[in-house]
Amino acid sequence: MTPGILQPGRLLAACAILPGLCLTPMMARASQSKLQTNQAFVEEVAHKSTLDINDMASVFHFVLKSLPDKVKVYPTENYYYFSFHHAGMDYSGNIRLGVTDRDQGKLHFTYFPSFNGWRRDKIDTYKVFAANDGVSVKKLGNLVYQVSFRQRSVVFALNDLFKHKPPKALVNQDEVYIGPVFDESGIQFFLLYNKRLKLFLYILDETKPVADNLYASDISKRIFLGRRTGFAFYRDKNHDRKILIGVYGPNSNVNNYLDGPFDQLPDNFIKDDTLKNALEAAHPELKGKINRYGFWTNGASRYLIGPYLYYTDLEQLRMFDNCANAEDMRGQYYYKCFVVEDPSEAVPEAGTKQ
Repeated sequence: MTPGILQPGRLLAACAILPGLCLTPMMARASQSKLQTNQAFVEEVAHKSTLDINDMASVFHFVLKSLPDKVKVYPTENYYYFSFHHAGMDYSGNIRLGVTDRDQGKLHFTYFPSFNGWRRDKIDTYKVFAANDGVSVKKLGNLVYQVSFRQRSVVFALNDLFKHKPPKALVNQDEVYIGPVFDESGIQFFLLYNKRLKLFLYILDETKPVADNLYASDISKRIFLGRRTGFAFYRDKNHDRKILIGVYGPNSNVNNYLDGPFDQLPDNFIKDDTLKNALEAAHPELKGKINRYGFWTNGASRYLIGPYLYYTDLEQLRMFDNCANAEDMRGQYYYKCFVVEDPSEAVPEAGTKQ
C-alpha cells in the first residue's frame, strides 16, 4: 500500500486511495478533477532535497510539516499513507495510530523506497514514536488524535464507521457481521463470517457510491471487474450482493493501494471477542495464540484474512463460476466456492506493514 501519483509540493499526503479519486471529508461535494502533468512529475523527481533521509526523526518532522492541520484517515486499520520523492527516488510510508497502543501515546512510523516490479528493498526504517522521542499523541475525542512533534501539531481524524452496518438482506442466517472495511483503494466492504462453513467473505459495500466502474466480464454474467482497481466480484445467487473473489496479483507483489483488503480489518469496530472467536472456530490451531484483534500474542504478526484469489489472468476467475454451478456445490457448500484462503499465512506486526 505504497505509491501514489506525484503531485507538486514534494509530498503526496495520501488519502489512502489513488489520486484523482481522493476523497475529502466532504465526500459528497462535487468538484473538478485535479490535473496531473508530466512537467510537475519531472520537476519533482529532479528536485534537490536537503532532507536527511537516513534520520527517522527528520523524515517524520518533514511529513508532519507537509500535512495540513487536520487530516482524515480512511483505512480501517488506521494507516495514513504518504509518498514523496528524494534524490531521484520515490519513497512511500505511513503513520499508524494502532488500536492497541495509540491511547498509550504511541504511533507507528515507516518509510522506504517504493516497491516496483523489478526491485523490493529491505525495509529497515520503522519506529514506534512515543513521549520519550518528543512525540505527543493526545486523544481529543472519539477516534480523534492530535500528534505533535517539534512545534508542529496535526489532528488525525480516524474513520468513524460505528453506525455503518450492512442491510439485513445482505447477511444470511449463518453469517456474523465482523465490521466495516474501508480499503486504501477507496473501496468499502462488509467483513462477514459464516459460522456453519467457518469461512470469511468480503462483501462489496454498495450502500454508498462505489469508487470504481464495475463491468460484467466475458467469463460469466456473475463475475464483475473494477476497471480502476482490478478487483473481481461474484454476484451472489442468494442475495443481492457481490463477493470479492479476486485481486490482481502484481498489485500485491508491489504492495500498492490495490493489493486487497486483507490489511484493513475493522479494528476500531470489532466487538469483544467476535473476531477472535471466529478465527479460532475456523482454525482451532489458533486457540490461545491470538488476541481479540487476531494478533499473535507475541505481537510479531496477525492472521491474514484473505479468502480471495491473487490472479494474473482473467481466465483464472472462471473456476469460481464453475464451482458455483457444480451440482454438489449448489446447496449448503455454495459459499465454499469463494474461498481460497491459506490458513498458514500471516502479515507482519501492524506497525511495520507498508
